[in-house]
Amino acid sequence: MNYFELFSFTPAYHIDTALLAERYRELQRAVHPDKFANASEQDKRIAVQRAAQVNDGFSTLKNPILRAEHMLSLKGVDLSHESTTVKDTQFLMQQIEWREELEDITDSNDPDACISELHDSFSLYAKQIEDNLSYLLADLSEDGLLQAADLIRKLKFMAKLQVELERIEDALFD
Repeated sequence: MNYFELFSFTPAYHIDTALLAERYRELQRAVHPDKFANASEQDKRIAVQRAAQVNDGFSTLKNPILRAEHMLSLKGVDLSHESTTVKDTQFLMQQIEWREELEDITDSNDPDACISELHDSFSLYAKQIEDNLSYLLADLSEDGLLQAADLIRKLKFMAKLQVELERIEDALFD
């Protein structure tokens, strides 16, 4: 299923999320199973399936990582069940450095400043990845798609680091 078509979007990494939400509400109203309460069992099942597709599509398109994976899958590159890891040594070294900084937060004299620095560092790095990813996802070459897949893997690492940072922040300040 092409979720971009379902929501009447041109496939692109950057989309208007407000418009996505608006179209989601419109589609939900059109296919909501409650509208088919008096319909045949088959029509009810179809309505449930369509509502599930709309929900899945909305979840996929509103999440930048899932959106990028969906774009790749539409081009024949499926990352959903892969176990390939990032091979970029520089990125892996940066990951180690960030993890060490995460571990040091609780022992820091100013954990708030450490958290703020890491938030900024993560955001800046992820922004650079996303800028490159947007360009590569528009590229239909096999090499461009493989590079895009590698950037998505990096974004997944960044998302995990962000979650870990938020967990540490919550533990310290709650």
